[in-house]
Amino acid sequence: MIRPSVAVTSQPAGELLERAAQLEALNAHLDSVRQKAQGRIVFVRGEAGVGKTALLRRFFDSGGKPLRILWGGCDPLFTPRPLGPLLAIAEEAGGELAEVVQAGAKPHEVVAALTRELRGRTVTVFALEDIHWADEATLDVLRLLARRIESVPSLVIATYRDDELDRKHPLRIMLGELATSPVVDRLKVAPLSLPAVAQLAEPFGVDGEELFRKTSGNAFFVAEALAAGADEIPDTIRDAVLARAARLGSNARRLLEAVAIVPHHADVRLLTALAGDVIESLDECLTSGMLVSDAAGIGFRHELARLAVEESVAPNRRLDLHNKALGVLAGQPHEALDLDGLAHHAEAAGDVDAVMRFAPEAAVRAASLGAHREAAAHYARALKHGDLLSPAKRADLLERRARECFLIDQYDEGIADLEQALECRRSTGDRLHEGDVLRRLSEFMWCPGRTTEAQRMAIEAVALLEELPPGRELALAYGNLAFIHAVARRRDESIASAERGSALAERIGDKDTHWAAEARLAVTRGDLVRLTQIFELALAGGNAELASHVLDLAAEAAVNEHRHDDAHRFLEQGLAMSGELGIELTRLYELSYRARLELEEGRWADAAETAALVVRTPRTSTTPRILSLVALALVRARRGDPGHGELLDEAWTLAEPTGELPRIGPVAAARAEVAWMGGDREGVATATEAALALAIERRSLWSAGELAVWRGRAGLEISIPLASVAPPYALELDGKPGQAAELWHEMGCPYEASLAWLTAGDEASLRRALDELHRLDAGPLSAMVARRLRERGVRGLPRGPRSATRQNPGLLTAREKEVLALVAKGFRNSEIASSLVLSPRTVDHHVAAILRKLDVRTRAEASAEAVRLGIAAGAG
Repeated sequence: MIRPSVAVTSQPAGELLERAAQLEALNAHLDSVRQKAQGRIVFVRGEAGVGKTALLRRFFDSGGKPLRILWGGCDPLFTPRPLGPLLAIAEEAGGELAEVVQAGAKPHEVVAALTRELRGRTVTVFALEDIHWADEATLDVLRLLARRIESVPSLVIATYRDDELDRKHPLRIMLGELATSPVVDRLKVAPLSLPAVAQLAEPFGVDGEELFRKTSGNAFFVAEALAAGADEIPDTIRDAVLARAARLGSNARRLLEAVAIVPHHADVRLLTALAGDVIESLDECLTSGMLVSDAAGIGFRHELARLAVEESVAPNRRLDLHNKALGVLAGQPHEALDLDGLAHHAEAAGDVDAVMRFAPEAAVRAASLGAHREAAAHYARALKHGDLLSPAKRADLLERRARECFLIDQYDEGIADLEQALECRRSTGDRLHEGDVLRRLSEFMWCPGRTTEAQRMAIEAVALLEELPPGRELALAYGNLAFIHAVARRRDESIASAERGSALAERIGDKDTHWAAEARLAVTRGDLVRLTQIFELALAGGNAELASHVLDLAAEAAVNEHRHDDAHRFLEQGLAMSGELGIELTRLYELSYRARLELEEGRWADAAETAALVVRTPRTSTTPRILSLVALALVRARRGDPGHGELLDEAWTLAEPTGELPRIGPVAAARAEVAWMGGDREGVATATEAALALAIERRSLWSAGELAVWRGRAGLEISIPLASVAPPYALELDGKPGQAAELWHEMGCPYEASLAWLTAGDEASLRRALDELHRLDAGPLSAMVARRLRERGVRGLPRGPRSATRQNPGLLTAREKEVLALVAKGFRNSEIASSLVLSPRTVDHHVAAILRKLDVRTRAEASAEAVRLGIAAGAG
């Protein structure tokens, strides 16, 4: 698929100005793919119109050896069409890829077909442009492809506008996830400099400085302004585009207007219907360069030009064109309907009936493809006219949208939808659905920490539905009440409610609800074997969403009980499944559990990186954020780095009002640890007193043990039966810290083992603690242990990593400087591992630590720092 663009060159066929470095980098990546038969992904970023497409065109033109190109782009629909950019690519490729995309397959199925398509005899470049407009399903395809690309001999290039990504944009989140991937690279396409703009302007007799001032070096702005051929530089790019269009005949200009109202390329059949006889002017528009033709149809050379023309269309004509487009698209057979386009044109045409017909259908299709954000947007489009519907139909749409909001963690909007739905159900006297909405509101209220309301609504839902004939709604309400009790650590009440829900669901033959209730019972009872069985049953039964939920429950239980092997297995499966299904909520929880697991295993750089992914993702759910804030704060505190206090303050602000131990307990324990490290005995007492009482009341062995041990280490009074705490804590409280340390060591928790060895206090234990703490780079605790040893008269202690890092301004260890030097040479992690005789995983850890210590986000930025610090001197 060819998507040509304006090329800013010094001559008609000359080199692209100021793009040699980017072309060299792309060619180097392509050569690497050819030589090693291992794929890579390159993200090319830059502002709108900076020349990303022109760069790709020139790269493909200079490819040299036989090269297969699959080239597509995303379209700026109000609501992006699921897998939209892959439709044209699949059509061009044909075969299995075309079949799965046209069938609306799931992202993981598309990736499977795509990887097989890319394993041809000829190296393939797979390019996707403008992924800032991509739907969630397409981003999922890219995310999954990144995991497999190393085994595929292809170069994947994705371009996006980096000036249009707010902090909530799904693409920004995806880029953060791939930040340290060894198969991912990034290129920045910068605006042109003043000398380059002046060089381009000179042949036109245009003042280069004035052109640069008005365009800021934006390649598209420069090219369009010069192409307009005006005597003076236009005040705006819109003027430049319209001036260029004005040179065309009247029929050609009317054709441009028709093309402009289609946010993606228009096929000739649609364009003929929109333009009528003026379609005969198509050659004039193509020759002028305003329009281009490719496999997707007819479209503008650049989106900014389309927008400029679209805004210039008279309102009555724009309305007429959208109505015509709606009519043409609606006339297709149902199985071939472009639902996203229909919903777009219906809204633009103000056709309420069409919006109400097509937007919900588009939402259903988007949801089926895992594009839940787009589904929510389509439902919102229909609900703008919800007052025209009956209360029952309006409630149905509100509840559907709320479900999509739940999956993408947009609780404020989902709660508002359900509150309106509740009013609708009550207005019609529909008590069954009223009870069901109350149950769903309870689920929603819990996530942002509105626990009192969540419990009240859970109880109200059960009470209301128990007055009606028993059915699925009541079984679900029992299951939700079981959850509310479980997270409050009311074990007996949770089991009782879950058993009622399970029995009722089994009696009415509702397998999914029965399995969900059984999963709640299993996790409350700590039965991971049963959870695994339920996961397999749900998967075999075709309920992937429930299977994903069960994996989430299993991962949480395994992490809480320090069963690391199980936790790794559940998290690996769970993150893969929640990513494929587009369930952002579950994925955030699993990332927060992974951060906790990595912290316990002493993989602190990984823990900080994973926690940061959650913390910088603006969502409503508080639990993942609380757990991630705690993990990030503890990494900083244990390393002696600043910034942990404000993280714990935020976590406590979120956790304390909930009154729930799973949110309060981790924060209280972290605050106690920080206070203890600072010698603040009263701080430990304040942090633990209420939380410990709650943990004992809720019979939480692990939480009660952790809080009690911190009090013991601070010399505070402890009154708790040893049977009420988990084994390693019980050993330390029973005066056997050495045995506790060995148990922690066996469980794979090195920092906890070191704390217990410190408590043991004998020289051998302190030496073991010091060795482990130096390996962890735990500065404050290392200093404490070393001081204890010196007080015993021990001399000649190793100074540890902190002393080594202070000898260089980058605060890097000797090994990290070696790794950074190779990063600056362009080595990949696997190549660094081979060169330094390290495992790839160890190199991953070193690179993550380097990025953190240098306070940079990319390998390129780290390389620049290496040169500045003199670490990469002579590295080339």
